[in-house]
Amino acid sequence: MSQLSAVATEPRSIRLSPRDNVVVAVDEISQGALVAGGIAANARVTRGHKMAVAPIATGAPVLKFGQIIGFATEEIAPGDWVHEHNTSMGEFERDYAFAAGARNDEVLPVEARATFQGYRRANGKSGTRNYIGILTSVNCSASVARFMAEAVTRSGILKDYPNIDGIIPFVHGTGCGMAAKGEGFDILKRTQWGYATNPNLAGVLLVGLGCEVFQISRMKEIYNIVESDTFRTMTIQDTGGTRKTIEAGVAAISEMLPKANAVKRETISASELILALQCGGSDGYSGITANPALGAAVDILVRHGGTGILSETPEIYGAEHLLTRRAVNREVGEKLIARIKWWEAYAARNGGEMNNNPSPGNKAGGLTTILEKSLGAAAKGGTTNLTAVYEYAEAVTAKGFVFMDTPGYDPVSATGQVAGGANILCFTTGRGSAYGCKPTPSIKLATNTPMYQRMVEDMDINCGDILDGVTVQEKGQEIFDLILRVASGEKSKSEQLGYGDNEFVPWQIGATM
Repeated sequence: MSQLSAVATEPRSIRLSPRDNVVVAVDEISQGALVAGGIAANARVTRGHKMAVAPIATGAPVLKFGQIIGFATEEIAPGDWVHEHNTSMGEFERDYAFAAGARNDEVLPVEARATFQGYRRANGKSGTRNYIGILTSVNCSASVARFMAEAVTRSGILKDYPNIDGIIPFVHGTGCGMAAKGEGFDILKRTQWGYATNPNLAGVLLVGLGCEVFQISRMKEIYNIVESDTFRTMTIQDTGGTRKTIEAGVAAISEMLPKANAVKRETISASELILALQCGGSDGYSGITANPALGAAVDILVRHGGTGILSETPEIYGAEHLLTRRAVNREVGEKLIARIKWWEAYAARNGGEMNNNPSPGNKAGGLTTILEKSLGAAAKGGTTNLTAVYEYAEAVTAKGFVFMDTPGYDPVSATGQVAGGANILCFTTGRGSAYGCKPTPSIKLATNTPMYQRMVEDMDINCGDILDGVTVQEKGQEIFDLILRVASGEKSKSEQLGYGDNEFVPWQIGATM
């Protein structure tokens, strides 16, 4: 990162690369104020927004991070505020340079790796929480799943099982009125089985109606599922209606409780952590503070043998050429570009465009185009090799830094990551997102100090102090240390507030019939 403006009397600004023709306002810049060593602001520039520091001709690229974030739609003079009124999206040639930047990333020997106190499952996976989940095959069984969870909680029986974190109903709005084959069905199938096998769940009850498209019996056949004392299924129609199904479900969960409670936390290598990376409510500071700091934490985790999952494909659009350079081989890089091409076609056939993202809140925070947002968002992935690319909700088996194709909408994206096996999650935000992710604890990272101070009850770490001199590496270590503590049982702010019951949102693709 470049240095903040040295003149104390100037509003602080930051130029992220010598190539850049804009600076980012760290402090609000008043009209007429001198910035960047003597350039007068031609208009007020609010915090997180951009000011030109060189002439930019109409049609010329606007550069931030040393990369193209858009193109001038009119002549831009030094001192001008740079945003939607004079900058727009545009296409440009990307040099993918597949695997050109791949390197020999160091992984610490086993005995030198950090550890956490987690739950070792019978299949060898490692959990950070110990929930029982009630999955639903279809929206028609959603209410029954909620009634079951409420009945167990209301009974007070959980007081006798202190090692269990709770009962979660994972309800959703699909499962019927859909095709019985194809992308949509496959995604729901992977998502359901991914949650059923996530190591943060000690037991699972899968509840259906009985006549839906997404048949429980078919899922059991596909995955060779055999029911056990920690995995049970039932349908409302076969069990005899709502009341009988609730009673049967409560009985099934009650039978799971002793075994689920019997597991104890034990010392487990940090190499077993699978960290989901999310950002939401991004602003002009996201790519300067919280995202690169989280990237530094991912680099540390990868060095300790763990895994970090970058996702939100629409939010790496325009930065994908930086990731393909880091691919371990051409095949991995080309798989990423194939997903980008899929998204271009998907947006086009639905009458959208990739620049529909960023959101109004992102723009109010200083982000002008998806290119700018993506360059900042990609920083969450750190600097190590890209070792694998996965489709939505696929099981993540590779170690190191990986990518999963998901939408940019946070609940849908995180649902895919948790289905892929993520047992912990970090979420950066500039505007102040309210979010949780049962069964996977979510750690919230604030990009700027004013928002952190306003929403301190929701935010776990303030990354805004990077603008005051704390280094990205120091903040990355702080994040990594908190990841280990939360993985060991310390509750994140979103857990303390009770978030996470409504954030199970499988990606729905295809026609609703």
